[in-house]
Amino acid sequence: MIEKAVVSPLILAEKMENPLANSCSHPTFDFGREVCSHLAVAEEREWLVTNGIGGYASGTIAGVLTRRYHGLLVAALKPPLGRTLLLTKLDETVACNGDSYPLYANRWDSGAVDPTGFYSLERFHLEGTIPVWTFGLAEGLLEKRVWMQLGANTTYICYSHRRGDRPLVLTLKVMVNYRDYHGSTHAGGWQMQITPVEHGLQVNAFDGATSLYLLSDQAEARPEHTWYRNFYLSVEAYRGLDTTEDHLYAGFFRAILRPGESLTLVASTDPAPNLDGLSAYAERQAYEQRLVTTSGAGFKSALLTPTPEPDLSNLTQHLILAADQFIVRRPSANDPDGHSIIAGYPWFGDWGRDTMISLSGLTLSTGRPEAARSILRTFAQFVDQGMLPNRFPDAGETPEYNTVDATLWYFEAIRAYYAATADDELLAELWPILQDIIAWHQCGTRYNIHVDPTDGLLYAGEPGVQLTWMDAKVGDWVITPRIGKPVEVNALWYNALRIMADIARRLGQPADAYDASAGQVQTGFARFWNETAGYCYDVLDGPNGHETTLRPNQILAVSLPYSPLEARQQRALVDVCARYLLTSHGLRSLAASDPAYAGHYGGSPRQRDSVYHQGTVWAWLMGPFVSAHLRVYRDPTLARSYLLPLLRSLASNTVGSISEIFDGDAPFLGRGCTAQAWSVAEVLRAWLEVNSVDRG
Repeated sequence: MIEKAVVSPLILAEKMENPLANSCSHPTFDFGREVCSHLAVAEEREWLVTNGIGGYASGTIAGVLTRRYHGLLVAALKPPLGRTLLLTKLDETVACNGDSYPLYANRWDSGAVDPTGFYSLERFHLEGTIPVWTFGLAEGLLEKRVWMQLGANTTYICYSHRRGDRPLVLTLKVMVNYRDYHGSTHAGGWQMQITPVEHGLQVNAFDGATSLYLLSDQAEARPEHTWYRNFYLSVEAYRGLDTTEDHLYAGFFRAILRPGESLTLVASTDPAPNLDGLSAYAERQAYEQRLVTTSGAGFKSALLTPTPEPDLSNLTQHLILAADQFIVRRPSANDPDGHSIIAGYPWFGDWGRDTMISLSGLTLSTGRPEAARSILRTFAQFVDQGMLPNRFPDAGETPEYNTVDATLWYFEAIRAYYAATADDELLAELWPILQDIIAWHQCGTRYNIHVDPTDGLLYAGEPGVQLTWMDAKVGDWVITPRIGKPVEVNALWYNALRIMADIARRLGQPADAYDASAGQVQTGFARFWNETAGYCYDVLDGPNGHETTLRPNQILAVSLPYSPLEARQQRALVDVCARYLLTSHGLRSLAASDPAYAGHYGGSPRQRDSVYHQGTVWAWLMGPFVSAHLRVYRDPTLARSYLLPLLRSLASNTVGSISEIFDGDAPFLGRGCTAQAWSVAEVLRAWLEVNSVDRG
């Protein structure tokens, strides 16, 4: 027997109509049939929701799986990592007045797309970060929403009968899996255990696996067990990876929706999650509304000030919500409430370098100094031999320390935090660790990282290791080894020493030695200036001498608070980067005139990694470029103009976020992670900076 859906229909409709009524004048990123009903367009735009502990849900507007990373519940079983695909998708069908409407779409290995539910899709928009699909079914309208519970591996999928005078019969076929999010499944004879439980189904993939609970107090449920084989993943084909995957049809849910009624399906690793979709939705709305309107309003005043372009005001407000998606809990024995930053969705974990570069924009620019404090304290626990870890492996192994710049970015993150908070207590807590870091760098630490006593500059590198942010490696081939004295590393080293002297004075500690070291570095840094070329060498004293390659790394020697360059050099460097490296979406990693330049990023992993830093555009570099431009030209209106294309890119790729990278050649298509922490962070930080100057 099909049960009647439990309702608070009119209340639910009212609550869901305008979730950010106090902060946004209209829903963000609103697409009609010009996008939704065109498969080639609708499957290129993706959506993302997160849970604050590393788990997420993502997919395409069209509903077609194009990546191995798509799913309605990718759970962080060892927060913030251990990500595991549990619920892949729901194949929804609506029956009304004798007609049947599939709302889903699948692409198969044969090349066929069947069915084509996107033809019924009239509208897609975001309410905060929550994706909303509106399907037209003759005279009826059905809305679908997806969101996650904060702090839990729990996804809500809600369907609401919005228009029409006839009841709808909604059937949901549940497709599940159980694998690492980097993997793919070819099922063979794999048998999962599907068990009816109160309100739904329990799925156990194998003995010892975390159970998946599929629950609704509004629908009947029935278990099934049929493998659907050879879903075709077009983006994985483009990336040179496994192109097909199998998913298990584990059961279905069915309910009658009368006009105004709603149905919520809950997918969770918790056997007893909240099944009340209305209250769960209200809780998520309230959280996002607090982020935009009440959390640290003083920090965000420049962000929330209306701009001459109303659509841009809405976009900058949305960036605050996008920033939150990367901030996650990283509990430890010493700090159960610790935090970190996910570098990018859908496939990165938390990385030391990305976290420190992103910290200011994601936390301080959005009025969340408490999150910044927690992150700084969390990473302090992992300092070893004067170094911050580069990454925490997904499987929980020992952190990797193969980075020369993450630790130096730590000083800049602390400086920015202190400028926003004047938190002397945290400075005092971290002071011994910072002293230890400087001492290790001066005497020498891993990977031949040490100060050259002749010029005070920092040397780093040895064969087979990638230490700078240009860290692509294929097997034993380091694409851009940059062994020697990299320009941005020494700009960061100089900045760190000046910050260290400032902290010492603030705490009443001796500062002379740090001032003296900084002075020596400033003098030694003059060696980077290539007078003939009019810009800096990329690396000094490498195995083959000085590297004259024109790369964007030198922009940090202008953008950081303490610059070792003369004013005329700063301006010349900004002009060169603008002329030869600047694009609409960031800076090229290599000048287009260089013989090694590659303007397109794609192909197999080897092909992609070989061009990752050989012309590919990096969005995060727009932040340092804007800061540097503002420093030398003092024109906030002009500086702000460089950020506008990236703001508008929020409507593409992962809708509501900013991609990691873009092609070096027009039309500069988004590539890599479709939602990247430092891309969002640096746009936020730079936007706040230019608007703060503009406001006086």
